[in-house]
Amino acid sequence: MRRLLLVLLVVLSALSVLAQTKLVIWCSEKQVDILQKLGEEFKAKYGVEVEVQYVNFSDIKPKFLTAAPQGQGADIIVGAHDWVGELVVNGLLEPIPNFADLKNFYDTALQAFSYGGKLYGLPYAMEAIALIYNKDYVKTPPKTVSEMIELAKKIDREFGGSVRGFIMPATEFYFAAPFIFGYGGYVFKDTGKGLDVRDIGLANEGAVKGVNLLKKMVDERILKPSDNYQIMDSMFREGKAAMIINGPWAVKAYKDAGIDYEVAAIPNLEANVPAKPFVGVQGFMVNAKSPNKLIAMEFLISFIARRDTMHRIYRADPRLPARKDVLELVKDNPDVVGFTQSASNGIPMPNVPQMAAVWAAMNDALNLVLNGKATTEEALKTAVDRIKAQIK
Repeated sequence: MRRLLLVLLVVLSALSVLAQTKLVIWCSEKQVDILQKLGEEFKAKYGVEVEVQYVNFSDIKPKFLTAAPQGQGADIIVGAHDWVGELVVNGLLEPIPNFADLKNFYDTALQAFSYGGKLYGLPYAMEAIALIYNKDYVKTPPKTVSEMIELAKKIDREFGGSVRGFIMPATEFYFAAPFIFGYGGYVFKDTGKGLDVRDIGLANEGAVKGVNLLKKMVDERILKPSDNYQIMDSMFREGKAAMIINGPWAVKAYKDAGIDYEVAAIPNLEANVPAKPFVGVQGFMVNAKSPNKLIAMEFLISFIARRDTMHRIYRADPRLPARKDVLELVKDNPDVVGFTQSASNGIPMPNVPQMAAVWAAMNDALNLVLNGKATTEEALKTAVDRIKAQIK
């Protein structure tokens, strides 16, 4: 009898704690409505209230950095994977334990939220650039870069320059990265237990080969060093470009302009050598200082991580799904399929603060090479030396 009473007291105590617990989630505008609905369902099942608070995306990380060390702020934040390094170093994120359903997520998405060999976020959406082509000029997307070059030349000749066969902002590192990484270049070495920021692979043999491929397209007058994002985007919207490389954020404007387009993975650099674009990933992260972190973890693992829940989040905020089986449910959207195929080949953008030193150095190197002011080897070596100096 006394044992039964003790069990009842423990159960009642646990229920009392749950009744008093409130999970707070910080997210940006697009996730608010769906997370509020999911929160109501979680409360109905578990008795835990979920309060979803809208915070401007750019304010979530700095606000969390201030509040979390005091044990305040959100129990869960929804944000970008490249916040992870800074937040983990400050001891503010709780590792997510291994669970069976992780096998259904893209490795790229899980890798993005990993730091020091541990997973610190539950991914729900990805973002990457892909080949976007105008079907008025291109019936079947090229499978290799050499096929793309020949097709671009043919279109350039046929339209006498009034329509560009292929255009991309090749002097911007973000857009040049698929060519560099595809051949084996890398920003920071992935050791399997984290990124070694002292080992920079942006001047290795693969990086040189990738930049030389871009230089070849400039030398053969397919690309121009002056091509920038605005030129590429406006020419495609106006029907004056046959093929471009851009991201999912751009397609609404192309639809609105009446362009008959399709999306495909960036062509292989060579047969069986895929291009590897940068991948950005969005996900849920748990506050390590929160008194509710165990319940927050249960909310993510047992509720949010499920296929049907991830599908509902996709329908509310249709970004590239991080779960492979969710892609199966949205195959009626060819844009999502094309961009996801590209992302699945990609490399997560490094989630460490040292990445800030990379952009300007690599943009400058690409400008020098493509404008014929330095050799590829010289420019990339200078860029790496500059990155290392800034990191020190």
